[in-house]
Amino acid sequence: MSMRDRLLAAAFGLILCGPASAAGPNLGHVATPDEVAAWDISIGPDGSGLPAGSGTPRLGEAVFAARCAACHGEHGGGKPNDRLVGGQGTLAGDAPLKTVGSYWPYATTIFDFVRRAMPLNESKSLTDDEVYAVVAYLLQQNRIIGEDDVMDARTLPKVRMPNRDGFIPFSPKR
Repeated sequence: MSMRDRLLAAAFGLILCGPASAAGPNLGHVATPDEVAAWDISIGPDGSGLPAGSGTPRLGEAVFAARCAACHGEHGGGKPNDRLVGGQGTLAGDAPLKTVGSYWPYATTIFDFVRRAMPLNESKSLTDDEVYAVVAYLLQQNRIIGEDDVMDARTLPKVRMPNRDGFIPFSPKR
């Protein structure tokens, strides 16, 4: 087949496929405002965006045992997935252990992550009260809050995480 014939065949193919490809691959649909709102759940470090609700470490222990321990081990000790408890003082060493108690700079970020991504196979399935309770449990297991403390939209942003000052704010150069 000559170069001319190949070019003509390609042009003919584009003419035939043109109308079909102009419509696109027909994937998905334009998101509705309600669909966007369901995923617009970001929580700021200052607590902006935190929902109503509350939880305690005691309530969180039951939720953790039922929904989290299979992946994160009893009391957050790890195995088969990440360890969530312990590690304070290890970040500067040769074997840093990045856990809720040693690495995360804001308690509100823990809430945001648990709420949107956990449990792994059922993300966004915990109620806001369950998320507050699990976060309270993890904070208490890491000895950051007391066993009777209540976490809610008012108290959670006030929790001072051990590694709060361990991060350098990113500021793009201009």
